[in-house]
Amino acid sequence: MSAKGWLFVLLAGFTLFYLRVLWAGFRKKGELGAASKSLLPVLGGSFLVSASLLLVGWGVVRLGPRLGPVLSVLLLIGACVAAFGLLLWLRERGEPSLQGGIGAFTNFFDTLGIGSFATTTALFKLWKLVEDRVIPGTLNVGHTLPTAAQAFIYIAIVEVDFKTLAIMIAGSVLGAWLGAGIVASWPRRKVQIGMGGALLVAAALMFITAAQATFGWTILPVGGDTLDLQGARLWIGFLGNLALGALMTLGIGLYAPCLILVSLLGMNPKAAFPIMMGSCAFLMPVGSAKFIKEEAYDPRAALGLALGGIPAVLVAAYIVKSLPLTAVRWLVVVVVLYTAFAMLRSAMKESRAA
Repeated sequence: MSAKGWLFVLLAGFTLFYLRVLWAGFRKKGELGAASKSLLPVLGGSFLVSASLLLVGWGVVRLGPRLGPVLSVLLLIGACVAAFGLLLWLRERGEPSLQGGIGAFTNFFDTLGIGSFATTTALFKLWKLVEDRVIPGTLNVGHTLPTAAQAFIYIAIVEVDFKTLAIMIAGSVLGAWLGAGIVASWPRRKVQIGMGGALLVAAALMFITAAQATFGWTILPVGGDTLDLQGARLWIGFLGNLALGALMTLGIGLYAPCLILVSLLGMNPKAAFPIMMGSCAFLMPVGSAKFIKEEAYDPRAALGLALGGIPAVLVAAYIVKSLPLTAVRWLVVVVVLYTAFAMLRSAMKESRAA
């Protein structure tokens, strides 16, 4: 068996470990009955949002060459607004269907490289769906299965040096193991401050990537052509991914920072996709196990994200494949800033109340 084949076997093992821990966590919290009742609404919300995103993606991909870049971006913005309206409608139908819709919506754009943690956190805060203290755990537990699906797809179709991939994944897993043990026991106010500050940093990094894509700025290197790292650069990549893995347990997505890290190290930006998705797919079961053990997550919300995200990942990866995402990146920057200030404002209210 090839090295990549063994990596797939290991990833399948991590995923099965996650499912066993999740099952035990649901039994411990007595949520199995509620989960079975939520199954159909979650799948229904996921199907509606996935179908709408499929139509949008097909329209942009097929009509884009005729409409031109500006009209394609306007069409995509309109589609995002329409999808958000669909989420509002699902909210009126009930919370389980809304959670499935959120899972589909966020993981669709996650598969295309936008990230899912910031957008999911913003929707959780906007509609007060999940308590602030357990948002990091819910994100890690809920997005694990869709991220594993992404990793299987992108490791298979995008070439990258196996040694580089394995060492950077190992760094992220170690960071998640260290970080989750700390964050899972934090009180709500500490989580709010930590997430708020980290989201501000994430917004700055997303602003840089959006500005470089839109205006051609050269704030940071845009990457090289190599598909591997050697010597000191490899260990810098290991340590960088270790730090990003620890931040994942705070609810801060790894995608945008990992893309910047890979580019700074001179790699082809396309190589970031298997690295960042593989890193998340391996670290999230490890982090999730600690969050589940400490009961620092929302089981129903996590179920909605997991079941809603998988079909959207398949739609984005195999059917849509790519979209003109410049406008969406700017939208996400605004969303991340809103969420960061909302978290910090909540922490200030907690402090005054104390």
